[in-house]
Amino acid sequence: MSWGTELWDQYDNLSIHTNKGIEVLDKYANFLRDRVAIETEYAGKLRRLVKNYQPKRKEEEDNEFTSRQAFRNLLKEVGDLAGQREVVSETLQQQIIQSVALLSKTLREDRKKCLTDGTVLQQCLSAQLSSLERAKRNYDKAYRDSDKAVENYKKADMDLNLSRAEVERYKNIMTSKNQQSDDAKNEYANQLQKTNNLQQHHYSMLLPAVFNRLQELDEKRTLGIREFIIGAADVESSVAPIIARCMEGIVKAGESINEKEDSLKVIERYQSGFTPPTDIPFEDLSKMDLSNVSNYSHSTIKGTISVRRKGVRNNILQSIFGSNKNSLTADGQKEDFSDLPPNQQRKKLVAKIAELQQRVDQETNTRDGLMKMKIVYEANSSLGNPMTVEGQLNESEHELEKLKRDLKKFQDILDKANQLQVANNSPQSHRNQLQNGHRTSRHSNGSASADDHHDADDQPDDAGSLSSSASPESGLGTSHTSLPGSGQGSANENAIGEETCYETEVELLQPLGTCRALYPFEASSEGSIPMSEGEELQVIENDQGDGWTRVRRANNSNGWDEGFVPTSYIECTLFA
Repeated sequence: MSWGTELWDQYDNLSIHTNKGIEVLDKYANFLRDRVAIETEYAGKLRRLVKNYQPKRKEEEDNEFTSRQAFRNLLKEVGDLAGQREVVSETLQQQIIQSVALLSKTLREDRKKCLTDGTVLQQCLSAQLSSLERAKRNYDKAYRDSDKAVENYKKADMDLNLSRAEVERYKNIMTSKNQQSDDAKNEYANQLQKTNNLQQHHYSMLLPAVFNRLQELDEKRTLGIREFIIGAADVESSVAPIIARCMEGIVKAGESINEKEDSLKVIERYQSGFTPPTDIPFEDLSKMDLSNVSNYSHSTIKGTISVRRKGVRNNILQSIFGSNKNSLTADGQKEDFSDLPPNQQRKKLVAKIAELQQRVDQETNTRDGLMKMKIVYEANSSLGNPMTVEGQLNESEHELEKLKRDLKKFQDILDKANQLQVANNSPQSHRNQLQNGHRTSRHSNGSASADDHHDADDQPDDAGSLSSSASPESGLGTSHTSLPGSGQGSANENAIGEETCYETEVELLQPLGTCRALYPFEASSEGSIPMSEGEELQVIENDQGDGWTRVRRANNSNGWDEGFVPTSYIECTLFA
């Protein structure tokens, strides 16, 4: 069935229907454009989401945990999902929307052409019908005039009063009118035949051809919408396997999380290598010699100095013990990681040695390449001047030597740390926890370095830093102790009054807690006091971050010895 035969009289409705069909096609194109915009926006937001939640550089060390690795894999898969949404958006834009726009444009042009042809055909038929109508009106008028002329002639022929000439005139008029009527009749018959032929041709061939073309256009539009919908679905289906793999990747990322493994890694990261603290000994205050305290008058506290500013204390320690601190790295740690617990220090040292070894290998390859280039240039000067690589070669040699020295230094530090592992696991290892209402610590930050664990035969660098000349800025006397009535102490006290802003206290400083010596310490400079392993002392000033703690003990002269000792050599128990 075709529109040309079944809808021969529905020209206007077919025109409206085809126009609405093209509008539906345009509406589908707009739908696709909006969807592409949504897909593009969705992909962009997914990518921004992934970017915003990427681990920061400072969090890179946490990537060893399976949960963090799973989250990174999740972000990667979400990024791939965003890529697939972008693929859908681009494919719809390039393959579907452009084809829809092209089809819509073609259909509009062809429809306009068909409607123009139909309009021409309708005008031709209307013109022929107008001609037929005019011929019919002429024939009708001529027929009436002829009939009237015949009637007038008959009346004149029967009228005896009229002359023969008058009768003959009526006869000629009748004959003329009859001829005009016959001509009009023939013209009407001719126009009627032409109209019938044209009308038959119009409704049987010409107009059906136009309607059939409109039908083809509408079917083409309908088929196009069908193909475009299926094509859009195919675009979505083409990325479905990749999206499914992304989902599988997300599931695998979730399944890869191992809580036990993460727990072990937490232990590996934060394990200090220290052993739990031993029982805190009972201190019987009734057995203490109170006479030492009562005999301690204002004149026996010459070495007790109260520092009003933290910077002054730092100046004292630098003057007394010298500057033997390790340079700090960019993250605030010491270069040899001595501020970390033993296990963590060894871990950092191993990583540092691996990094330096890699740099040494790279620099060695660079040097070998420069040497080969120099040899080639020396063998064939046309290739280049060997002096041009001489400077680079020397610089590479210097850099290689520096890297090797650093590598050797850190290997020595690691060897020393490994040798001290037994000391770190001893029963007298450092405390770093709350127990029985007392706060125990080794360092102000709760950790101690491997270099701080030395026995009597192997003293640390901190002990070596104690060798310095007497300083009037120390405020701690010119001997290892601050004894009552000491002449040297008095001289130093005068020096303090002249050169510093320190003030002597009129009362004995209250102890902040007690400490026990883990290792023997030999004081080698003014401001420090010696101690033997296991000795109990009073803490009167905490470590201010410089590695030294101020302590005191009663001496045999009814006085007190005060001074600084390495914090890493003692185990402190501060009063709650």
